[in-house]
Amino acid sequence: MIYALRLFGSRLLITLLLIGLAAAGNAQEHPGRPSGGSERRAEQGQHGGTAGPNQGEPGVLSLLPADSVTQHSITTPAGKLDYTATAGTFSLFDQSGERSAAVFYTAYVAKSENPANRPVTFVFNGGPGAASAFLNLGVVGPRVAEFGPNGNDGSKVRLIDNPDTWLAFTDLVLIDPVGTGWSRAAKRDGGEAFWGVEADAESMAKVIALYVAKNSRVSSPKFILGESYGGFRAAKVARALQSEQGISVGGILMLSPMLDGAFQFGGERFALGAALLLPSLAAAELERKGKFSQQALAEAEHFALTDYLTALAGPPLQGDAAQKFYARVAAITGLPQDVVARQRGFIDDAYVKDLRRGEQKIVSHYDATFATDDPNPESAAARGPDPILDALVRSYGSAFVAYARDELGFKTEMTYNLLAGDISGKWKWGSSRRQPSVEQDLRDLLALTPSFRLMIANGYSDMVTPFGVSRYVLDHLPAVDGEGRTELKLYRGGHMFYLDPASRKAFTADARTMYASPITTQPD
Repeated sequence: MIYALRLFGSRLLITLLLIGLAAAGNAQEHPGRPSGGSERRAEQGQHGGTAGPNQGEPGVLSLLPADSVTQHSITTPAGKLDYTATAGTFSLFDQSGERSAAVFYTAYVAKSENPANRPVTFVFNGGPGAASAFLNLGVVGPRVAEFGPNGNDGSKVRLIDNPDTWLAFTDLVLIDPVGTGWSRAAKRDGGEAFWGVEADAESMAKVIALYVAKNSRVSSPKFILGESYGGFRAAKVARALQSEQGISVGGILMLSPMLDGAFQFGGERFALGAALLLPSLAAAELERKGKFSQQALAEAEHFALTDYLTALAGPPLQGDAAQKFYARVAAITGLPQDVVARQRGFIDDAYVKDLRRGEQKIVSHYDATFATDDPNPESAAARGPDPILDALVRSYGSAFVAYARDELGFKTEMTYNLLAGDISGKWKWGSSRRQPSVEQDLRDLLALTPSFRLMIANGYSDMVTPFGVSRYVLDHLPAVDGEGRTELKLYRGGHMFYLDPASRKAFTADARTMYASPITTQPD
């Protein structure tokens, strides 16, 4: 997912998105490797599992079995759908010809009379450091995880058939970047060669190229779906595919994406970032009151980018003007007015702790409508695990391991890394003094490929990657030929809005429409 590495009590984001940007300006390259990244690049590859298990070589890769290919069927609203599932690995090699990594993937291919013409979508989560089990069992795959009768108990996770699987309209290839899932570097310290914006995009582009060549999918329409940092990754991978592998993608779908580092790492007193977050807090308060409407939300968005932004960007308000302003922010967000005043309107860090402090509840950054008992109610500031990230969704890991073993036939003693926290701390953001961003990548993709489409999907109550940021970035892209090539879709819920079955169903329907809609351009 993108999962902003958010540590409670700090402006950093939690193990699914981003940490380590503080080192961006002076990030070190992997020892002994040139700074240009060419040595890190995966120059060659082969289908890792077809040659049999890796037991002939030393190290952790010896634990990986041969690829497993199994046959399945599922009943969808359109009828019975037969498909082939492959759980396996691709090998990556460095320029010396030495194997540098094995990358785990899961592919689902529907039975079709003309498979080469079916779309194929390449999927990954974010972190950096998150495996693809989230999107596999949460959105697109043929099986979906349920979390008890109320949908919020990770101890009661079970898999059921997914009536909204994307396999109905696209084949799927879910990829775990090196260090996540069952993807591993060949050497103990070899993972760091892949842990950076450029190297990560190159390796993922290489894996996609290997799959396309191995499975004769050159003529298939190609799409990328990425969640959280995976949305950021999707744009970088699409450009790497275009420039290094000669493969153009027809579209990208970003789910709760990180788009510009300025809004993740802008600091506690970044006025524009606070203004773009406020509508998400307003949406959460409207939900709590049972008064959610597009008109009410639009009014909050207008206030956020007018009076609220002006007040935060200017000198601190005084007297009656200050109290009137703080009262309005309190009414919109549900926070006590004295908390808003103490923060002078910058309320992000106070929100999760103070919104329901009187009930000894703590709110999740990943969904501002979701709260659980605060494990540290006596603490002045929020600290401890996130109610969603560190509780509910962790169960995706155990569910996927059982699914891969029992249904897909992929059996290994290797630990499945659902969220590899060490990767985020070692991530190389690049040598530029600018914040990491995909704005230029999106501009290039839209300009160079006339049929390229972009859909960004956000949950209304997500504090990690607020929908206001997505709207802001899209609004500042230049106009392009063709109607409907960029769009923002919003759903009830938070960062992982697909935890709500209704939102998951709506997102799937919107994605299906995007895949089926041709691009119309005006003649010159």
